[in-house]
Amino acid sequence: MLKTLLGQIGKYRRDTLLAPFFTALEVVMEVLIPFITASLIDYGIEAGNFQKVLQYGGLMLLLAFCSLAFGILAGTCAAKASCGFACNLRDSIYEKVQDFSFSNIDKYSTAGLVTRMTTDVTNIQNAWQMILRVAVRAPLMLVCSMVMCFFISPGLSAIFLVAILFPGAVLIFIMLKTTKIFDEVFRRYDDLNASVQENVSAIRVVKAFVRESFEDEKFRNAADRLYRLFVRAEGILALNNPVMMLVVYGCIIALSWFGTQFIVAGNLTTGNLTSLFSYVMSVLMSLMMLSMIFVMITMSAASAERIAQVLNEVPDLTSPENPETELADGSIDFNHVNFSYQHGSGEGTLHDIDLHIRSGETIGIIGGTGCGKSSLVSLISRLYDVSAGSVCVGGKDVRSYDLEALRDQVAVVLQKNVLFSGTILDNLRWGKEDATLEECEEACRQACADEFISRFAEGYDTWIEQGEPTYPAARNSACASPALF
Repeated sequence: MLKTLLGQIGKYRRDTLLAPFFTALEVVMEVLIPFITASLIDYGIEAGNFQKVLQYGGLMLLLAFCSLAFGILAGTCAAKASCGFACNLRDSIYEKVQDFSFSNIDKYSTAGLVTRMTTDVTNIQNAWQMILRVAVRAPLMLVCSMVMCFFISPGLSAIFLVAILFPGAVLIFIMLKTTKIFDEVFRRYDDLNASVQENVSAIRVVKAFVRESFEDEKFRNAADRLYRLFVRAEGILALNNPVMMLVVYGCIIALSWFGTQFIVAGNLTTGNLTSLFSYVMSVLMSLMMLSMIFVMITMSAASAERIAQVLNEVPDLTSPENPETELADGSIDFNHVNFSYQHGSGEGTLHDIDLHIRSGETIGIIGGTGCGKSSLVSLISRLYDVSAGSVCVGGKDVRSYDLEALRDQVAVVLQKNVLFSGTILDNLRWGKEDATLEECEEACRQACADEFISRFAEGYDTWIEQGEPTYPAARNSACASPALF
């Protein structure tokens, strides 16, 4: 899964590497500031040496400025890398779906694919940005702060080692409990999106049969199931902050108690104790950031799995190694063809079809709904593969052709018309990308659609789309008339 996702970084690899690098420099600058603060207090303020105050104060300002600059650079690179990563993921998923055969697409619902390209990719984007920044900053700050603490006072630093064990155990518990819940959450997102899609696309039917209340109830139930799952997950995640705050305040109290005793005994200076307070806050804030990372990774793990599932899907239909690209003629031969939508299911759609159509010949196939007419036609352009036998076009098996070349030379007029967002001319050119305006007008005249199109003020440049009209009145008529094509 990780190999699949990381392969989508692409041209944003440079920003992906620079973000951790600048973050590391930012941490180094921040870690040095408390150390300089201790020297400023001990050798400047307490000693009454104003020159030392100016020297150490100036050095602290320089370190703070460098930390700010590196932080800005790290944040910018992380934003570019995460947004670019998400963009590449969406492009790859969309491109992959275009290569799917119908049998591949049947494995995923439309709502499921939409959820993967929106909600799931957004989760990965947020997690990736946090990994590049916080996942580098938090452990590095933790380690550097602990090293400085042991350098100042090994005895007091033992407090932090004990404190780390407790929140670590809690984080493991949270991850184990919430991973399965979030996996279920994103499956419920599919149901929610499916409900919206069905209702909007079939809104005319819903209103015609007065089923608004039924659809409202169905959507409310889907949203309620999602709500309950989120409440369960967030209830467990809510343990994170109280546990972290308990550790923070416990460490501060312990450090204050033992630190004052060390100062009285002469084993620690005031400046060193001040630095320890700064480092202990850095250590504990790093722990809190690490807990946030674990929570985000837990939420995004399910999304990552769902995205990788689509990207790793192998299309059932592919072109052969040395494909044919030219069709000799328009002859079609069905040679004892058997076909089933689910191979091995035992329920065939077509049985022993032996049909031979000469080039230029026109035939009609008549049958009741569901008898296999559309399935028969789908085999010609290899939208599906036969279960047994062969389908030949131009005297050659369709499986020997390049898929794009075959489908480009086999024209299909589907039973259900679909309009794509764009102008009438854009939709007409789906059959021939380089068709001239004159060719499109002639096609419409033969289809008796030219008179209808001429009524629009913009003619063939009128905007149309599938589904409910969302455009001005002149465009609405086109949207409401899919029979045009």
